[in-house]
Amino acid sequence: MAFAEITNANMFLITLLLLSLSSIPLSSSTITQDFVMCLVDNSDASFPMDSSFFTHDLNASSFKQALETSAQNLRYLMPSKPKPEFIFEPLYETHVQAAVVCAKKLRLHLRLRSGGHDYEGLSYVSEMETAFVIVDLSKLRQINVDLESNTAWVHAGASIGETLEQDGTRILYKWQQVADKLDENLFIRAIIQPASKTPKSKERTISVSYQGQFLGDAKRLLQVMQRSFPQLGLTKKDCLETSWIKSVMYIAGFPSTAPPEALLAGKSLFKNYFKAKSDYVEKPIPIEGLEGLWKKLLEEDSPLTIWNPYGGMMAKIPETETPFPHRSGTLFKIQWLTLWQDGKASEAKHMEWMRNMYSYMEKYVSKSPRSAYVNYRDLDLGMNGRGTDAREWGKKYFKGNFERLVKIKAKFDPENFFRHEQSIPTKFK
Repeated sequence: MAFAEITNANMFLITLLLLSLSSIPLSSSTITQDFVMCLVDNSDASFPMDSSFFTHDLNASSFKQALETSAQNLRYLMPSKPKPEFIFEPLYETHVQAAVVCAKKLRLHLRLRSGGHDYEGLSYVSEMETAFVIVDLSKLRQINVDLESNTAWVHAGASIGETLEQDGTRILYKWQQVADKLDENLFIRAIIQPASKTPKSKERTISVSYQGQFLGDAKRLLQVMQRSFPQLGLTKKDCLETSWIKSVMYIAGFPSTAPPEALLAGKSLFKNYFKAKSDYVEKPIPIEGLEGLWKKLLEEDSPLTIWNPYGGMMAKIPETETPFPHRSGTLFKIQWLTLWQDGKASEAKHMEWMRNMYSYMEKYVSKSPRSAYVNYRDLDLGMNGRGTDAREWGKKYFKGNFERLVKIKAKFDPENFFRHEQSIPTKFK
């Protein structure tokens, strides 16, 4: 009897799906309809059609919203960029499993997207194959915390926050020497960008701001800073005591009046036309190197660089224990950004500036390889299918772990189904 009830429920679900799909123009419905029917056959959990599937032909505004909500780089949302056949937002893990099975069965190129922190648009644009679909994991947001083992399993859709005239260059040089060695409850990053010398002045200088998070009260923080980094001149009025979740929101850029629930919206606060690169630093950049960098930054309209310290637990884990290798010996990570507002019109100019600046910094950052952060994707480093050896970019992201990752990929995905412009290949050229 139970089996009969499940069968009837599935028949009813299929009927509803067919009714929903009947409103899609025949020219574009076949791929979506076949995919939906396959999902029904391969998943034991139902899904609401109107809030799980988005196609341009069925509802252009909903499709546009689903495509753009978590995307950050407007370069990859321009009309000339390829768009997916449809977007599917799974509600359960079985939906994801079924989506993979169905994409393989129907020979559909699949792009997976979670939080949208994708600088080169690889989760929502495919330059390799124009007919592709997106499986958006933003509704899979469960977090399971095990206090006994001090671990947490987080689903893919869960989301998480002085000027040079005042001797700022020397303070930043000191920051490089201490940032990775500070109290393990303290994180201080540097945010560097051009700024006007005065509110009404058109003359620019370089602004270096320090943004910190400390797990403790202000009194103890001031003691730590006086002992480890007095040059910054931190005072009680510079500190804000708040909850951990509010500190996350502050660092993420939310206004102070925003409720914690704003973190659940899954919408990016950062949407620009931009190009990004990254570096790792193993030795402090000397004063003359910093001064040369300031000149480079002042050449560009709206550049930004963020320096995040490593050390602490990051340095205690061996670089071969996980795919992420940037561990002991790394002082800090650099994120390079240049932003603009007029789309394609000035893109070439800003891209050229970024590459020139990146070339200037080569002698001051990690070497053999010049490492990069995989979550700041940079297609300048190389791409699959362009006649280049994947090791050219793979070792920058994963160092010595890259060849192990290729072997694992060859074993578990020998057909290279999960692929994009910088995915792990199954073999080397």
